[in-house]
Amino acid sequence: MDKKIRVLIAKAGLDGHDRGAKIIASALRDSGMEVIYTGLRQSPEMIVEAALQEDVDVIGISILSGAHMTVFPKILTLMKEKGLDDVLLTGGGIIPEEDIAELKRQGAGELFTPGAATSSIAAYIKQWLSDHPRY
Repeated sequence: MDKKIRVLIAKAGLDGHDRGAKIIASALRDSGMEVIYTGLRQSPEMIVEAALQEDVDVIGISILSGAHMTVFPKILTLMKEKGLDDVLLTGGGIIPEEDIAELKRQGAGELFTPGAATSSIAAYIKQWLSDHPRY
């Protein structure tokens, strides 16, 4: 039996809008993944700790606040410190193209902007995990 993909969806920082995160969480569940949604106002430390406790394959960050150039690098640093090098960090929100390129250079996976098809997000996660097996 195949192991179910475990995804942690989190809203980082003071961003109070979670509709998109809930839509993504629902779509990933519908595609057969197990999704843990941490809720609003999570710090990078809280997100990485939850990822460790839940033994997730993927961390998905939803961010609309403009703090992506602070939040993603901090999460990547904490992931390295905690040995989560084999966990995908992906996400989406209001992120300019040049910032997406820089965050990917730093180690983030694909970052999705508003209007991205939920099916393409699920397909990306499945493909990434297929290309980077953890077990």
